[in-house]
Amino acid sequence: MRQSLHYYWRQYWHKFTHTSLVRAVVAPVLASLPNRCLLCHQAIAHPGKGLCGFCLQACLYQQETCLGCGRQLTCSSDFCGSCQRLQPARIVAPMSYHTLLGPWVAAIKYRRQFVAIPPLCKALLIRVNHLLALGYVRPVQALIPVPLHPNRLKARGFNQARVIATELGAISGLPVLTDILVRVRDTLPQAGLDGRQRRHNMQHAFMLKQCPAVFSVALIDDVVTTGETVREIITLLEAEGILVQVWCLARAEAPELSAR
Repeated sequence: MRQSLHYYWRQYWHKFTHTSLVRAVVAPVLASLPNRCLLCHQAIAHPGKGLCGFCLQACLYQQETCLGCGRQLTCSSDFCGSCQRLQPARIVAPMSYHTLLGPWVAAIKYRRQFVAIPPLCKALLIRVNHLLALGYVRPVQALIPVPLHPNRLKARGFNQARVIATELGAISGLPVLTDILVRVRDTLPQAGLDGRQRRHNMQHAFMLKQCPAVFSVALIDDVVTTGETVREIITLLEAEGILVQVWCLARAEAPELSAR
């Protein structure tokens, strides 16, 4: 009974807080609040937003990392020794999920908190340009957000990968292709599954509606752990002769899951 009451209360509160009247009252109040860092709560000078430069820099990778598994490297390279042999997908992220910003990346999906997206997208593009200069990744012509199944999209109300891709497209000028890929299986959430379960969960989960008229793309997601989700999509795109790399806001390194 308590769970039912809690559910209906949440539904009512969501509808109430999304009415035009409430938005009209709340928006000016929020706009009047000082622009403060999510982590240290110090004021941020315009045009900064969400994170101060010090906190952002402290959470970013401080040395080169393997584009395959996310391990830190002792010298500049695209892959570690193990991944050199396997040649996995190249996954570009500006930071590890296991930092103070990890909860704010999770809040994008679970709490509709988008304030960390602009600074992290800028940091991601700086990371991409750094790797381009080193020759570790190739230029891309378009961005493709990882799609949600219609059931999940209806329940959540938005696709966090599409929100991130839209911000990246606005900063970089790259087109965002949202009508290329669909999710045809309503899979279980990957969180809590081991490596083998994740691979099985993602099998045949996606379908290409049409082949993009480009030869190099970046798949966009919020977080990549073992990479099983993006790997399934990469297989579809590479079968059409398209080069694929992955861009995400954070890498949740989990070699213990990948090995299972």
